[in-house]
Amino acid sequence: MCGIVGIVGTGPVNQALYDALLVLQHRGQDAAGIVTCEHRKLHLRKANGLANDVFQTEHMINLRGNMGLGHVRYPTAGCSSSAEAQPFYVNSPYGIVLAHNGNLTNEKQLKKELFRDDLRHINTGSDSEVLLNIFAHELTSYPRKLKLKENAIFKAVERVHQRCRGGYAAVAMIPGYGVVAFRDAHGIRPVVFGKRETLGGVEYMVASESVALDTLGFELVRDILPGEAIILTNEGKFYSRVCAKETIASPCIFEFVYFARPDSIIDDIFVHKARQRMGIKLAKKIKREWGAHDIDVVIPIPDTSRTAALSLAKQLKVRYTEGFIKNRYIGRTFIMPGQQARKKSVRRKLNPIDVEFRRKNVLLVDDSIVRGTTSRQIVQMAREAGAKKVYFASAAPPVRYPNVYGIDMPSANELIAHGRDEQQICSYIGADKLFYQYLDDLIRAVQKKDKTRIKRFDTSVFNGEYITGDVTDGYLANLHACRNDGAKDEQEVDRADLLDLHNNA
Repeated sequence: MCGIVGIVGTGPVNQALYDALLVLQHRGQDAAGIVTCEHRKLHLRKANGLANDVFQTEHMINLRGNMGLGHVRYPTAGCSSSAEAQPFYVNSPYGIVLAHNGNLTNEKQLKKELFRDDLRHINTGSDSEVLLNIFAHELTSYPRKLKLKENAIFKAVERVHQRCRGGYAAVAMIPGYGVVAFRDAHGIRPVVFGKRETLGGVEYMVASESVALDTLGFELVRDILPGEAIILTNEGKFYSRVCAKETIASPCIFEFVYFARPDSIIDDIFVHKARQRMGIKLAKKIKREWGAHDIDVVIPIPDTSRTAALSLAKQLKVRYTEGFIKNRYIGRTFIMPGQQARKKSVRRKLNPIDVEFRRKNVLLVDDSIVRGTTSRQIVQMAREAGAKKVYFASAAPPVRYPNVYGIDMPSANELIAHGRDEQQICSYIGADKLFYQYLDDLIRAVQKKDKTRIKRFDTSVFNGEYITGDVTDGYLANLHACRNDGAKDEQEVDRADLLDLHNNA
């Protein structure tokens, strides 16, 4: 899971890129990077850490130019070395910089092809570097000309779609030319673009979420379509073309459950409204299955579950209150590497307000239950605060299968719902009752009563149906071996001395 941004402006873009990364910080807290283009010269700064730690005044001064890319990273492939912070750079052809959100499911095959056939060297374990080199190589497959033509770019993206499988939303910059953005044929990962009029002319922006456009005063034009590529030239021209032969819009439904900010719009769906409908659907399920409930109060697990919890409480006609105070200086525990780190951080992150729990039957509402670490700790905290009974409700169905398209759920064995029924999960987290959302209800909630053009979602984490059709048991076994918590710890040690070749801003 990562956040990407690209801007083609009429004036310096360094501050705008930085501001966009701050807005997208929830999508990745491990590393941040910005590259700008001044005439044909690139300026890069990237490092591990939050955006406001990575970029100091001296770095911002050096990030000159009217065009640039930005990236915030949470590593779902490779390791967390600063050498794998993005954007990535390759010098041929033209000099290309790329930032990527998602995962390639055929990365191993592509690495072999790049070495054996394309004669390209990959320096890191990141599949984003693979995607960059595939795109760069395909640009060299057509008649080489000093002046780059739009058709050559579209042809290169078409070949990228033919060779690459998985989920990817990418933005690339070509010095002296402009910015290119493209999205995989299923539209799994989100990406939008917008524009604004200035005295110097029109400026364009690409971002993972629409809220980044809003913050900077850009007008949202639309989502980049599945399989589509758009070109934003430094002369202010816009080109677009669907470059994949077969496209089926299948955005990741977990974006609406958890990842995206509630004030974002993804594929013409308001995330906030989708979460409201999730709460209503879940409340109706509780009323059907437990009409004579004894719930005294509904309490959300801040922040992402608030919207659903409030709608649920209204539907049940039960009092809603805030029962946990969140330490905003602790990052999202879901994407923290290692079970122990996640476990320790829950209590540092949340503090119960005892008076809201004391002698009450409490229904805790969360967006989802993934590893169960947070849920178990929170149930225990509620009991310690004096709750008589603690019930738990998830706005999403049980997460039983790994995510392979850019979310850190790589190992089924680390998922609490894998191989367990709901009663077993309820016992594990220590709740008196547990309610999950039905998958059909979740889909209907996000589809806003069939009023959206999106007819299908990637719901693989709930039902194990991988829409790219290339995810086998062998692939999942290999993913587990490479990406479980223990394996990641070893990788960090092995790659601690990985060289970062381009970081001179």
